[in-house]
Amino acid sequence: MRLLVTAGPTREFFDSVRFISNPSSGKMGYAIAAQAARRGWKVDLISGPVELPAPKGVKVTRVVTAQEMFDAATVLFPRCQAAVMTAAVCDYRPATRLDRKLKKSNRPRSLRLLPTPDIAAHLGKSKGDRIVIGFAMEDHDAHRHAEAKLRRKRCDVIVLNGPANVGGDQATVEIFRTASGWDPPVAGSKTRIAELVVDLVQLLAVPV
Repeated sequence: MRLLVTAGPTREFFDSVRFISNPSSGKMGYAIAAQAARRGWKVDLISGPVELPAPKGVKVTRVVTAQEMFDAATVLFPRCQAAVMTAAVCDYRPATRLDRKLKKSNRPRSLRLLPTPDIAAHLGKSKGDRIVIGFAMEDHDAHRHAEAKLRRKRCDVIVLNGPANVGGDQATVEIFRTASGWDPPVAGSKTRIAELVVDLVQLLAVPV
Protein backbone atom coordinates (compact mmCIF):
# COMPACT_ATOMS: atom_id res chain seq x y z
CA MET A 1 0.00 0.00 0.00
CA ARG A 2 1.25 3.47 -0.85
CA LEU A 3 -0.37 6.52 0.73
CA LEU A 4 -0.13 10.21 -0.13
CA VAL A 5 -0.66 12.68 2.73
CA THR A 6 -0.72 16.47 2.55
CA ALA A 7 -0.14 18.48 5.72
CA GLY A 8 0.42 21.94 7.11
CA PRO A 9 -0.34 25.38 5.70
CA THR A 10 0.73 27.08 2.51
CA ARG A 11 2.15 30.57 2.23
CA GLU A 12 1.15 32.92 -0.57
CA PHE A 13 3.54 35.86 -0.88
CA PHE A 14 2.71 39.42 -1.90
CA ASP A 15 6.25 40.77 -1.58
CA SER A 16 9.70 39.33 -0.90
CA VAL A 17 9.01 38.55 2.79
CA ARG A 18 5.29 38.90 3.57
CA PHE A 19 2.60 36.36 2.88
CA ILE A 20 -0.98 35.18 3.47
CA SER A 21 -1.21 31.96 5.49
CA ASN A 22 -3.03 30.23 8.35
CA PRO A 23 -2.09 28.67 11.71
CA SER A 24 -2.15 24.99 10.68
CA SER A 25 0.50 23.06 12.63
CA GLY A 26 0.59 19.98 10.39
CA LYS A 27 0.23 17.68 13.41
CA MET A 28 -2.76 15.75 12.07
CA GLY A 29 -1.17 14.99 8.72
CA TYR A 30 2.15 14.05 10.29
CA ALA A 31 0.38 11.72 12.72
CA ILE A 32 -1.45 9.99 9.85
CA ALA A 33 1.77 9.59 7.87
CA ALA A 34 3.57 8.18 10.91
CA GLN A 35 0.77 5.73 11.68
CA ALA A 36 0.68 4.42 8.10
CA ALA A 37 4.46 4.01 8.07
CA ARG A 38 4.31 2.03 11.32
CA ARG A 39 1.98 -0.40 9.56
CA GLY A 40 4.54 -0.95 6.85
CA TRP A 41 3.01 1.27 4.18
CA LYS A 42 5.03 3.40 1.82
CA VAL A 43 4.12 7.01 2.58
CA ASP A 44 4.68 10.21 0.62
CA LEU A 45 4.09 13.26 2.83
CA ILE A 46 3.82 16.65 1.14
CA SER A 47 4.35 19.23 3.86
CA GLY A 48 3.88 22.96 3.96
CA PRO A 49 6.13 24.98 6.30
CA VAL A 50 5.79 23.52 9.82
CA GLU A 51 8.05 22.98 12.84
CA LEU A 52 7.84 19.19 12.91
CA PRO A 53 10.48 16.51 12.30
CA ALA A 54 9.95 14.06 9.46
CA PRO A 55 8.14 10.91 10.67
CA LYS A 56 10.30 7.80 10.67
CA GLY A 57 10.11 5.86 7.42
CA VAL A 58 8.20 8.59 5.57
CA LYS A 59 9.39 10.35 2.43
CA VAL A 60 8.76 14.08 2.89
CA THR A 61 8.44 16.59 0.08
CA ARG A 62 8.60 20.11 1.51
CA VAL A 63 6.74 22.89 -0.25
CA VAL A 64 5.69 26.45 0.51
CA THR A 65 2.94 27.58 -1.86
CA ALA A 66 -0.33 26.00 -2.97
CA GLN A 67 1.00 25.72 -6.52
CA GLU A 68 4.06 23.82 -5.27
CA MET A 69 1.83 21.46 -3.27
CA PHE A 70 -0.40 20.94 -6.32
CA ASP A 71 2.58 20.17 -8.53
CA ALA A 72 4.00 17.67 -6.03
CA ALA A 73 0.64 15.96 -5.51
CA THR A 74 0.01 15.51 -9.22
CA VAL A 75 3.41 13.82 -9.57
CA LEU A 76 3.09 11.53 -6.54
CA PHE A 77 -0.60 10.54 -6.56
CA PRO A 78 -0.51 8.29 -9.66
CA ARG A 79 1.63 5.73 -7.81
CA CYS A 80 -0.50 5.75 -4.65
CA GLN A 81 -3.65 3.79 -3.77
CA ALA A 82 -5.03 6.53 -1.52
CA ALA A 83 -4.61 10.15 -0.49
CA VAL A 84 -5.46 11.90 2.78
CA MET A 85 -5.72 15.65 2.33
CA THR A 86 -5.17 17.30 5.70
CA ALA A 87 -3.28 20.36 4.43
CA ALA A 88 -4.79 23.79 5.09
CA VAL A 89 -4.16 25.11 1.60
CA CYS A 90 -4.75 28.84 1.13
CA ASP A 91 -7.75 29.35 -1.15
CA TYR A 92 -6.33 32.54 -2.61
CA ARG A 93 -2.97 34.01 -3.55
CA PRO A 94 -1.95 37.60 -4.33
CA ALA A 95 -2.19 38.30 -8.06
CA THR A 96 1.33 39.71 -8.08
CA ARG A 97 4.41 39.31 -5.91
CA LEU A 98 6.84 42.18 -5.55
CA ASP A 99 10.52 41.29 -5.71
CA ARG A 100 11.28 43.56 -2.77
CA LYS A 101 9.73 44.43 0.59
CA LEU A 102 6.74 46.73 0.32
CA LYS A 103 7.42 49.87 2.33
CA LYS A 104 4.81 51.11 4.77
CA SER A 105 2.86 54.26 3.97
CA ASN A 106 -0.09 56.04 5.54
CA ARG A 107 -2.32 55.26 2.56
CA PRO A 108 -4.64 52.24 2.34
CA ARG A 109 -3.59 49.54 -0.10
CA SER A 110 -5.69 47.03 -1.98
CA LEU A 111 -4.59 43.46 -2.62
CA ARG A 112 -6.02 41.59 -5.61
CA LEU A 113 -6.42 37.89 -4.93
CA LEU A 114 -6.66 34.96 -7.33
CA PRO A 115 -7.84 31.41 -6.52
CA THR A 116 -5.18 28.78 -5.93
CA PRO A 117 -5.33 25.30 -7.50
CA ASP A 118 -7.84 22.96 -5.84
CA ILE A 119 -5.63 19.99 -5.05
CA ALA A 120 -8.25 17.68 -3.55
CA ALA A 121 -10.69 18.33 -6.40
CA HIS A 122 -8.02 17.60 -8.98
CA LEU A 123 -7.10 14.30 -7.33
CA GLY A 124 -10.77 13.41 -6.87
CA LYS A 125 -11.43 13.97 -10.57
CA SER A 126 -8.54 11.71 -11.63
CA LYS A 127 -8.65 9.08 -8.87
CA GLY A 128 -10.31 6.19 -10.71
CA ASP A 129 -10.65 3.38 -8.15
CA ARG A 130 -8.31 5.04 -5.67
CA ILE A 131 -9.44 6.61 -2.39
CA VAL A 132 -9.37 10.30 -1.51
CA ILE A 133 -10.14 11.37 2.05
CA GLY A 134 -10.64 15.09 2.56
CA PHE A 135 -10.58 17.24 5.68
CA ALA A 136 -13.06 20.10 6.09
CA MET A 137 -12.29 22.96 8.48
CA GLU A 138 -15.69 24.53 9.21
CA ASP A 139 -16.85 27.08 11.76
CA HIS A 140 -20.57 27.29 10.83
CA ASP A 141 -23.17 25.08 9.11
CA ALA A 142 -20.47 22.46 9.47
CA HIS A 143 -22.30 19.33 8.29
CA ARG A 144 -23.81 21.02 5.26
CA HIS A 145 -20.54 22.57 4.15
CA ALA A 146 -18.55 19.38 4.74
CA GLU A 147 -21.00 17.27 2.74
CA ALA A 148 -20.92 19.82 -0.09
CA LYS A 149 -17.13 19.68 -0.09
CA LEU A 150 -17.18 15.89 -0.35
CA ARG A 151 -19.45 16.05 -3.40
CA ARG A 152 -17.67 18.95 -5.06
CA LYS A 153 -14.21 17.44 -4.70
CA ARG A 154 -15.36 13.84 -5.33
CA CYS A 155 -13.90 12.60 -2.07
CA ASP A 156 -14.83 9.18 -0.71
CA VAL A 157 -14.80 10.35 2.91
CA ILE A 158 -14.77 13.76 4.57
CA VAL A 159 -13.38 14.38 8.06
CA LEU A 160 -14.99 17.38 9.72
CA ASN A 161 -12.45 19.42 11.63
CA GLY A 162 -12.96 22.54 13.73
CA PRO A 163 -10.95 25.66 14.67
CA ALA A 164 -10.50 24.37 18.23
CA ASN A 165 -8.33 21.53 16.88
CA VAL A 166 -5.75 23.81 15.28
CA GLY A 167 -2.28 23.56 16.80
CA GLY A 168 -3.17 21.24 19.67
CA ASP A 169 -2.38 17.61 20.36
CA GLN A 170 -6.04 16.71 20.94
CA ALA A 171 -8.88 16.86 18.46
CA THR A 172 -12.57 16.19 18.01
CA VAL A 173 -13.68 15.14 14.53
CA GLU A 174 -16.70 13.72 12.73
CA ILE A 175 -16.49 11.42 9.72
CA PHE A 176 -18.98 11.37 6.84
CA ARG A 177 -19.40 8.70 4.17
CA THR A 178 -22.10 8.92 1.52
CA ALA A 179 -23.21 5.34 2.07
CA SER A 180 -23.53 5.50 5.86
CA GLY A 181 -23.83 9.18 6.74
CA TRP A 182 -22.26 10.77 9.81
CA ASP A 183 -20.44 8.74 12.45
CA PRO A 184 -20.65 9.98 16.05
CA PRO A 185 -18.00 12.54 17.05
CA VAL A 186 -14.63 11.11 18.04
CA ALA A 187 -12.40 12.89 20.55
CA GLY A 188 -8.85 12.01 21.50
CA SER A 189 -5.23 12.59 20.71
CA LYS A 190 -4.30 13.30 17.12
CA THR A 191 -2.42 10.01 17.20
CA ARG A 192 -5.68 8.24 18.04
CA ILE A 193 -7.56 10.11 15.31
CA ALA A 194 -4.77 9.18 12.89
CA GLU A 195 -5.26 5.49 13.75
CA LEU A 196 -8.95 5.76 12.88
CA VAL A 197 -8.24 7.52 9.58
CA VAL A 198 -5.63 4.94 8.59
CA ASP A 199 -8.03 2.14 9.57
CA LEU A 200 -10.54 3.70 7.20
CA VAL A 201 -8.04 3.96 4.35
CA GLN A 202 -7.07 0.34 4.89
CA LEU A 203 -10.72 -0.69 4.77
CA LEU A 204 -11.55 1.21 1.58
CA ALA A 205 -8.39 1.18 -0.52
CA VAL A 206 -7.73 -1.46 -3.14
CA PRO A 207 -4.26 -2.97 -2.64
CA VAL A 208 -1.99 -3.60 -5.61
